[in-house]
Amino acid sequence: MKPTEPTRLTRHTAAGDPGDLQLRAAGPADVVGIADLYSATRAAAVPSMPAALHTNAEDRSWFAARLADGEHEAWLVETGGRVAGFALFTRTWLDGLYVEPAAQRSGVGGMLLDLVKALRPDGFGLWVFESNLPARAFYARHGLVEVTRTDGSENEERAPDIHLEWRP
Repeated sequence: MKPTEPTRLTRHTAAGDPGDLQLRAAGPADVVGIADLYSATRAAAVPSMPAALHTNAEDRSWFAARLADGEHEAWLVETGGRVAGFALFTRTWLDGLYVEPAAQRSGVGGMLLDLVKALRPDGFGLWVFESNLPARAFYARHGLVEVTRTDGSENEERAPDIHLEWRP
């Protein structure tokens, strides 16, 4: 179930002004926008998330490799010509779902997560930092359940994390 055309949706901001959102599959040309959003969102999330360990140039290289590996799929939401959020996932894992700070709590994250659920109807797992209470609450509201916790010794940041799963 892969839409071939971008999906356009209208949302209303808190002030009541409509915003045009476009949900579409990402490709190699989107690497810079995705990596820039990731870098900025990670920086804004400290201390809920540990500080990122990589530069924006390294993030761009990492995302470019993922989009070219044949195992990852990425979708993004654009508004006003800029990336407002994205989801990166494999057949069984949601590797990342990030929404720019200004667009958080506006439905962009839910739209992306609903898409991943539709494209992965057998379920998927993800990791979230234990300290990232907003993300944990978001995933709980959307039906993901905790599977296990770790002390973080196996992730780059060495920060405690939680394995969540969506089980349809």
